[in-house]
Amino acid sequence: MTTPAELPPLRDVIARLKLSARRTLGQNFILDLNLTRRIARAGGSLEGITVVEIGPGPGGLTRALLMEGVKHVIAIERDRRCLPALDEIADHYPGRLRVIEEDALNMDYGALLDSPGRIIANLPYGIATELLTRWLSTPGWPAWCDRMVLMFQREVAERITASPGSKRYGRLSVLAQWRTRPRILFSLPPRAFTPSPKVESALVELVPRARPEDCGSVRALEATTQAAFGQRRKMLRSSLKSVGHNIDNELEKLGISPELRAEQLTVSEFCAVACAVHELRGF
Repeated sequence: MTTPAELPPLRDVIARLKLSARRTLGQNFILDLNLTRRIARAGGSLEGITVVEIGPGPGGLTRALLMEGVKHVIAIERDRRCLPALDEIADHYPGRLRVIEEDALNMDYGALLDSPGRIIANLPYGIATELLTRWLSTPGWPAWCDRMVLMFQREVAERITASPGSKRYGRLSVLAQWRTRPRILFSLPPRAFTPSPKVESALVELVPRARPEDCGSVRALEATTQAAFGQRRKMLRSSLKSVGHNIDNELEKLGISPELRAEQLTVSEFCAVACAVHELRGF
């Protein structure tokens, strides 16, 4: 049996298969094996873990995950040009790599795993925020994963981890911090990718909270944050009118001044307001 060490260099595979990253798919490949192994190790102990990887491309991170001891990798890739490269990796790691040719936005992730797994991925930037939002909005919680380790544009990573009062603090910050404990692990310069993007990137770890604060419902929290941050320059008494005509009274009951603006509320306060909206609107 061929050993994993005999896999050809990724650059050679890309040249042989005439692969090139497509801007329309948000592809930026990481070819440095030392770097992809660092990303894999950032996901914590991988022994016995099944990892879901989104957009593996030619398999740079896939190789690293398998080398670092992941039990199984489920790789979701919509670009069929990359499938031969992934098939070569699967041949070198029999029974440990499953490749699904599908759009990541169309997947039922809970159905992929019998027990909680882990997401470790260099996400396609065009769908990264939408994917994360969908995962965080999963009805059941804790979710089907025990941890997410994801590559984003640096600006998105800062939005995920932003604190109240900062310019980056917004809907994504509230949703991410409500259900997880996010932190930026490290940043990567454009030169780490092929082709080089115009912006820095950052690896973010999101560990699910076992018991997120009560917010009435996910829908209520989403509606509340959408209204509040959709008009973030306005006071809450104005921006939240669309989710509750008597919102001033509800805010005062909660000890929250209607004259505050969205970025001044903590995640806990947004959850409290969402509970009130849930009662008012039945969301």
